[in-house]
Amino acid sequence: MEYNVEVRFKPLYEVIGSLHTFLCRQSHKKLDLSPSWPAEARRGLTPELVELLNNTAIDGDWKLTYLLVHLCPADDAAGFTDWLRKLSAGDLYELISLYSNQFPAQMSDFRDRTIQLFELWNEQYVRHMDPIIMKRLQEEASDKQRLLPSADIQSFVDETTNGLYFAPVKGLDNVVLMPQYHFQPINVISYFGSFTLCHYAARVYVEDEDFLNPHEYRMIRSVAEKSRLKILRFLQQGPRTFIEIVRHLELSKGITHDHISKLRNAGLLAAHFEGETLTAYSLRPSALEQVHHKIIGYIKQEV
Repeated sequence: MEYNVEVRFKPLYEVIGSLHTFLCRQSHKKLDLSPSWPAEARRGLTPELVELLNNTAIDGDWKLTYLLVHLCPADDAAGFTDWLRKLSAGDLYELISLYSNQFPAQMSDFRDRTIQLFELWNEQYVRHMDPIIMKRLQEEASDKQRLLPSADIQSFVDETTNGLYFAPVKGLDNVVLMPQYHFQPINVISYFGSFTLCHYAARVYVEDEDFLNPHEYRMIRSVAEKSRLKILRFLQQGPRTFIEIVRHLELSKGITHDHISKLRNAGLLAAHFEGETLTAYSLRPSALEQVHHKIIGYIKQEV
């Protein structure tokens, strides 16, 4: 590996993670959160915040919000908004230009809207979150930080992110891994030239767990479909692009993407990235062994 890997966590990361989860409406049915979570969260919000959320898109400005959260020295939402208030539009242009050549149309409006969004969301949602969420995420980060110095980096990134591979592209110095709860099982990846941010699904759950947690159930369910088994068998030959998988299955791109997404979220496939470009998928034999182990363990468990 030609880049460094870090594991970080602070409550501010889960603030933007929970916001991202609420904003990504098309992903709500794919998440480990209760299906009722969006409606329950919305009931605690004022009309002012609901309107602001409805007018916030997952776009280039939102990617820059992730960048600012990463660059902010504060640990929580209050510190983030205080930090933003002290930065002029010119300060923000100068700061962002170090990592991106894309800017909001109106920097002052972008700053003020971001401050309002984080203040309201922090007051109306984050402060009412179960405190065990932040505690478990901090424990997850601390555990990974202890393992990292002696770990094989590629294997460490693969296991931590449930199957991501970041190619050592020119100029990439750091990959920063941050555990997240709300957007599980999906990872959020942002590339800024010299570093890649990966808010990864931590496989952390606060509800009472059964013998199999949501991730383990997902692993087992994901292989109960003929086309997905064909994908796994095809990838036994080595990494393949999305188009190669489409041609092999002889299915539409949309259906193929859905099958791949289910296998990816279950951790049975590795996704290979060059910057933010997903170039190929490969098989994760270790995850298949976990499926076998969990099924056998469940069958043999005494009742």
